[in-house]
Amino acid sequence: MIKSSVTISLVEQARGGPFVFWDGLEDGCRRAAELGFDAVEVFAPSPAAVDSRLLQSLLDDLNLKLAAVGTGAGWVIHHWQLCSENADERQQARDFIRSIIDMGGPFGAPAIIGSMQGRWDAAVPRDAALDHLRHALDDLGHHAGQYQIPLIYEPLNRYETNLVCTMADGVDLLQSLATDNVKLLADLFHMHIEEADMSAAIRTAADAIGHVHFVDSNRQAAGRGHMQYGPIVAALREIGYSGYASAEVLPLPDSETAARQTIETFRECFGG
Repeated sequence: MIKSSVTISLVEQARGGPFVFWDGLEDGCRRAAELGFDAVEVFAPSPAAVDSRLLQSLLDDLNLKLAAVGTGAGWVIHHWQLCSENADERQQARDFIRSIIDMGGPFGAPAIIGSMQGRWDAAVPRDAALDHLRHALDDLGHHAGQYQIPLIYEPLNRYETNLVCTMADGVDLLQSLATDNVKLLADLFHMHIEEADMSAAIRTAADAIGHVHFVDSNRQAAGRGHMQYGPIVAALREIGYSGYASAEVLPLPDSETAARQTIETFRECFGG
């Protein structure tokens, strides 16, 4: 059974970005529970910004799970990325992601690598950048394994990376790794830009998919754009996906409306 999740950002530098709740962990968890979400996905500036005892208490009291944790603050705040030409910066990126894995691991929540993957350029040609990325994913995927959770890797649209933009290319990347503990994030916004047939892309990735970002064509809440969800939902059910459909969406026109629109569309699509 596919479960619902909504994002909480604790990163002030990213305010205005595609996250639903912005006013702290407790506020976000309580509002998620009131609307009937199954889980929250947390985007934090560092592990130190998350009080693990408070988070566990909130999850227990509100009957929520932690669906995933984001690593993008490493890029937003520090401009660290895994394909940097500078070896020290590549190591700083890995260390930051490892710390986020350690933050989410005890909760059974995988870390997501999206913007921190980086891109290739004249200083770091494509083959070299992909080698850096593979080495990092092997290392970090192995690290995540100690918590019995995968590492989640997100193909992004062409305007955000030039490394891996489609689900098929993501599958090829995963097959080139030494570890089998990395899964793909199927983000419907990125897929809407890059995929000719989104449901076919989901079937191509099949059991490589470990997380879904449930969003509309304009990166607003599901139901506020022109995404056709019927074929997408059918494909997810066909491949037996049973993880989270998490709202990484712009808080438009405001957080409450975006969250309410998401859970209403989620119920229309998936039931519950």
